[in-house]
Amino acid sequence: MRIFSGIQPTGRKHLGNFIGAIEQYVHHQDQGEAIYCIVDLHATTVRYDPTELRERLYDTAAILLAAGIDPARAIFFRQGDVLEHSELAWLLSSVTAFGDLNRMHQFKEKSGAQRDLASAGLFTYPVLMAADVLAYRADTVPVGDDQRQHVELMRDIAQRFNARFGETLVVPRGVYREIGARIMDLQEPARKMSTTGGTEQGTVYVLDDAATIERKFKRAVTDSGAEIVRRPDKPGISNLIEILAAVTGRSFEDVERAHAASRYGDFKAAVAEAVVERLQPVHERYDALRADEPALERVLREGAEKARAIAAPVLVDVRRAMGVGPVG
Repeated sequence: MRIFSGIQPTGRKHLGNFIGAIEQYVHHQDQGEAIYCIVDLHATTVRYDPTELRERLYDTAAILLAAGIDPARAIFFRQGDVLEHSELAWLLSSVTAFGDLNRMHQFKEKSGAQRDLASAGLFTYPVLMAADVLAYRADTVPVGDDQRQHVELMRDIAQRFNARFGETLVVPRGVYREIGARIMDLQEPARKMSTTGGTEQGTVYVLDDAATIERKFKRAVTDSGAEIVRRPDKPGISNLIEILAAVTGRSFEDVERAHAASRYGDFKAAVAEAVVERLQPVHERYDALRADEPALERVLREGAEKARAIAAPVLVDVRRAMGVGPVG
């Protein structure tokens, strides 16, 4: 089984990224042939600072390595180093419907009221995402819950391509966490935790120190009543239960039983303690990794060479099927 997933280098990685995506990456290293990339090309679809993009890319690489991504067990690289992604995205655009792209939630959210001024890259973002996966004939795609629509589109694109040009691409399936797939903002639990759209005090960053994490959880919004139980009318407590279950590997029911007699303040402290404990090993490894940028570059370049060895033959097959480029 071949596994592929990518992660944006923009912004600081938060607890939702860590639980919903990064921990999945580490887990899936032992489930098959794992391929992970930092998608710097995707990051260029909105306004950005080039210097900051490189810095954030190194930040992200160091976080993933600190979290447990092992270049000896998984292919780990930078998207922009493998040109096959861009070429395949262009070729796949011929079997992608304009209407499908126009319905993408992410485009609507990021373009906002200025949709006519949004970049064409933002609009075609899902096609590049499809190319990221289809270039490797990946079977599974571990992603966050918010990426379901994109995964369904890449499946449609692969099926349309195969129907038109012959069986060439693998139709992948998304893999989502049952617990921790959608971590919400601690201050506004009706909204997903986010670097760009969330609140500063409601967003727990992977690299926050212990005191900051404890303070954010102490101030987390809860609900009326005193029950520690997951219910639609208790979004604050439900979110805290989900976080604790995810970082400790327990079920929702186990968490509810263990804290049935706890007061809200004590429960929030318990969640904070578990999060600090879970992130501590990442903190300990991150600083040394981040300080050695040449070493990070070597890891990414070596990963790109391995990735290109897989993607290049797929592009040959796609070109041949489409009648593009030289014969043979």
